[in-house]
Amino acid sequence: MAAPIDFYFDFSSPYGYLASERIDALAARHGRSVVWRPFLLGAVFKTTRTEPLLNIPLKGDYARRDIERSARALGVPYRLPESFPFLSVAACRAFYWLAGERPDLARDLAQALYRRAFAEGGDISRADSVVAVAEGLGVERPALEAALQDAEVKDRLRREVEAAVATGVFGSPFMVVDGEPFWGNDRLDAVERWLETGGW
Repeated sequence: MAAPIDFYFDFSSPYGYLASERIDALAARHGRSVVWRPFLLGAVFKTTRTEPLLNIPLKGDYARRDIERSARALGVPYRLPESFPFLSVAACRAFYWLAGERPDLARDLAQALYRRAFAEGGDISRADSVVAVAEGLGVERPALEAALQDAEVKDRLRREVEAAVATGVFGSPFMVVDGEPFWGNDRLDAVERWLETGGW
């Protein structure tokens, strides 16, 4: 069986949200699965010496327009949260806690969190917000609340971020297909072509 596509993203990334709405179907068309890998862009920014795209003069204004335009083109609902950018630590911890035992549910949670943030403009920065979304998927509140403070879960996220940086991940979304890196929602067409042709 062909290797899965590694899909790296930050929950605070609008472009990551747009890619999340397409990546599984794209992979399935080519007999691939997807490994969802949330990470923390804030940690990566320390390495790249940059900052959130929407905070950068001129580029930020363009990106706001482009994200809305891209969402319309894809027919994907989009609404920027009032508080943006936001911390996604709780969302990432919840994901990795679930991923150990229930990877399908972890993926469903990631999609639900993304949609809460960028389809509805809701808050997923706080632990109680993440827990509420997870509870809607049948996750037990007390167990998740405890997991968000668990040292092993915190360490898992730290290791995932370090592994992402070691892989060369510097933005969101970032896909790795058979060792080939692709950065950006606008590279999904290139990912598809790579899968169709076997690379070039």
